[in-house]
Amino acid sequence: MRAVSAMVLGGAVLAGAALSQGAGDPASGKVLAGQCRTCHGIDGFAKIPIAPHIGGEPASYIAAQLTAFRDGARAHEMMSVVAKSLSDEQIADLAAWYASHTVTATLSADPADAPEICVDCHGADGIGVTEDVPNLAAETNIYTDTQLKAFRSGKRVHEVMTPIAQNLTDDEIRAAADWYSSVSLSIEASQ
Repeated sequence: MRAVSAMVLGGAVLAGAALSQGAGDPASGKVLAGQCRTCHGIDGFAKIPIAPHIGGEPASYIAAQLTAFRDGARAHEMMSVVAKSLSDEQIADLAAWYASHTVTATLSADPADAPEICVDCHGADGIGVTEDVPNLAAETNIYTDTQLKAFRSGKRVHEVMTPIAQNLTDDEIRAAADWYSSVSLSIEASQ
């Protein structure tokens, strides 16, 4: 029950941050996404194994993450630099562009075998079930493994993920990372 309450509260905080930035213009976001294409692809399908797929993520989630990188609440050697110069309007535009894409995840295994601790929020197919939860479908196992270990160590802090990750073993982290990396993902960019 506490985890659910924390998730709802966390979602409200993230959604509030995104709403304060406005709805955003996908067409302007597409232009800005040129600076994202090397790592995340213009359609949001990551081009390098350490970058997440961002196409089809909820606008509120993308906006919250970009704002966190820009404001220093979240640190990454590349994203902190890239996001530092983004205005609220540019963040809203980028979020609107990537959120306008349609994602389809396809499982190659029995959904009953999905990591039980993950499915309530991320789904068996890796598509987040609420606006403040990222998609994990087809993320490389190195990306998911690295993020879970960052939550576990406290390098990355989140009110829901940190306590969950702190109780995971390396084998459980790897199993979750391997599960979601085995999901096929297609991202259809909006026009």
